[in-house]
Amino acid sequence: MVLAVDGGNFKTHLALLAPDGALLALAVGPLSSPHQIGVDGCVELLDGLRREAWLDAGLPADNGAGPAVAQVMLAGADLPQEEEALHAALTARGWTDGLTVANDTFAVLRAGTERRWGVALVCGAGINCVGVAPDGTAARFHSLGLISGDWGGGEDVGLAGLAAAARSQDGRGPRTVLEQTVPAHFGLPTALDVSEAVHLKEIPRWRLSELAPVVLDAAGEDEAADAIANRLVEEAVALVRVSLDRLGALDEPADVVLGGGLFRDPRLLDRVADAIRKIAATAHVIVANNPPIVGAALLGLDQVGADGEARSRARTELEARTDG
Repeated sequence: MVLAVDGGNFKTHLALLAPDGALLALAVGPLSSPHQIGVDGCVELLDGLRREAWLDAGLPADNGAGPAVAQVMLAGADLPQEEEALHAALTARGWTDGLTVANDTFAVLRAGTERRWGVALVCGAGINCVGVAPDGTAARFHSLGLISGDWGGGEDVGLAGLAAAARSQDGRGPRTVLEQTVPAHFGLPTALDVSEAVHLKEIPRWRLSELAPVVLDAAGEDEAADAIANRLVEEAVALVRVSLDRLGALDEPADVVLGGGLFRDPRLLDRVADAIRKIAATAHVIVANNPPIVGAALLGLDQVGADGEARSRARTELEARTDG
């Protein structure tokens, strides 16, 4: 059997599959990013989902037959030492000798392409990018936020929108429609009321990611919102350019897979895709319509040598269960 995990900043999927790609069980839980709940919290949550999936599949708890492989793809598994710590903790729980722990961008790449190499750019709660060469060599980024030079996830965009709204209100910045739409989103009178609520922890800081669609909706018609959207496009394309360059694939017909919640905005998606084609004319830009758990499952099926029919079945059954 194959065990697959996609653990994100908002939701976690854990799937158990047969070698023929049949979905035996799917367990769904809350966020599991070790950046947010720590390694111990992450492992405890995943192990609970594993037990739930085992029981849902109708398997006896004491038969001793575990999965042949487990592909655990997690937001927040960014550094080698983080992957090693998670690997050791899950191994101690008796998962499997065929355990792989990696960042969830690898799952997005595999979900988006059958070629199994290329670049995946994820723009959701955060922003990250990975490149994989045909020989499996990976080009990665630290993706630790501003301390490693990263900007562009939903929280960054939302925070920039709130800042622009506050500066519009107090006169330091240009007037922007965000001065009205940002507080309206939270049901508050003014932008500075939102600032106070975040400061006093009445609004959790992570909820600023909810403002990303508000900002993107105003882009193109509002100077401040358009500046934020332009920066997001520039940051996204810079990640792709550097990844392709490190792989020596700027002039190759590489697949570039775009995934994450912010790319549900078709205008942003089109702008990023057009900008990528300008710096890599032969690249194939692909939108990852499959949920990342599909990519994690396919990586596991690849590992056990499953055929194309099994991979297709896994895609179909996981998409049906996850509204993919």
